[in-house]
Amino acid sequence: MGFLLNDEQRQLGDSATEFLNAQSPLSLQRRLRDERAPLGFEPALWQQVVELGWPAAVFPEAYDGLGVGYLGLGAVFEAMGRTLAALPLLSSVVLCGELLLAAGSEAQRQRWLPGLVDGQQRLALALDEQGRHHPERIKTHARRNAQGNGWVLDGEKWFVIDGIGAPWLIVVACVLDAQGADAGLGLFMVEATQAGITLQPTRLADSRNHARITLSGVEVADALRLNAAADAAQALDAALDRARICLAAEGLGLLREAFERTNAYLKERVQFDVAIGSFQALQHRMARLYTELEMLHSCVRAALSAIDTPADTQDAELALLASLAKARASDLCEKLMNEAVQLHGGIGVTDEFDLGLMVKRARVLQHSLGDGVFHRERYARLKGF
Repeated sequence: MGFLLNDEQRQLGDSATEFLNAQSPLSLQRRLRDERAPLGFEPALWQQVVELGWPAAVFPEAYDGLGVGYLGLGAVFEAMGRTLAALPLLSSVVLCGELLLAAGSEAQRQRWLPGLVDGQQRLALALDEQGRHHPERIKTHARRNAQGNGWVLDGEKWFVIDGIGAPWLIVVACVLDAQGADAGLGLFMVEATQAGITLQPTRLADSRNHARITLSGVEVADALRLNAAADAAQALDAALDRARICLAAEGLGLLREAFERTNAYLKERVQFDVAIGSFQALQHRMARLYTELEMLHSCVRAALSAIDTPADTQDAELALLASLAKARASDLCEKLMNEAVQLHGGIGVTDEFDLGLMVKRARVLQHSLGDGVFHRERYARLKGF
């Protein structure tokens, strides 16, 4: 398993860093927050990203993709973390795109994937139904309609990432058989504006685009259920693991930026006529944080590399690496950001200081698609404990 980026992947990461530093600095995220932008991102910026080919990075060439792989896309997410760039890349490309690849029929892939690649289509995954991430606990149900040619969906979804403004949703539902018994998970393409759907914006600490969605008697045609022959639970796990790894990569970028800013501040801040960075106790704290950052870097690279491993050699290792990376990222999002605030002293808690924006995004990243507790439990379960 190789952790090093090839030339194409490295160039993608370098170009993402350069582009986001110029076009999506932290000041843009502050403006989006202050304006309470309903989409949580800048549509013009997203269109530029599409033209750069980022959404095409991991899709096969058969669907107009570039096939660069997740090591390359992970470098993009790391660059996004450094500037807090808000883009619907995770929701449309990683979560929904991977579900279509894994569980969609060829006709469904041909219908939806080219639109994700060229930016003409945007999708959001409606999954969680409570305050904590538990993809196994799905109460939203799908039952056959009276005519027997479609489905009726009822339920509620929380914290749908980029749910506001997405024309289509992929809804995860428990399929009920004729007797009302659980017949497994189903994945349904649902138009967000159709009758029976209510979308309510949910603003989290990072001011990004999240939605709470209620489905009441929503009619869905048979053709809009993702391939029923596919294992929906397995496809969902695979898509979630890829998204968790990308979130860990974003967290790595954010944490590196916060660490470097804190390190620079310790060299500049003078107390008792010396820079506070000369105090041994603070040096020890920074050294421990640096060590944990490097450990997270190794976990993220290993997980990204595992995604790019040929499918016939993949096994449960990917799920283990995904939970390992996300657990470490979640824990460090809390620990390092708390340390950064404290080491900055009083200015660390002011809204005018950019570190405050970084803390808020880190808190949401910490809990998105499972926090440290969830993933440590999952890792132990996968190991047979």
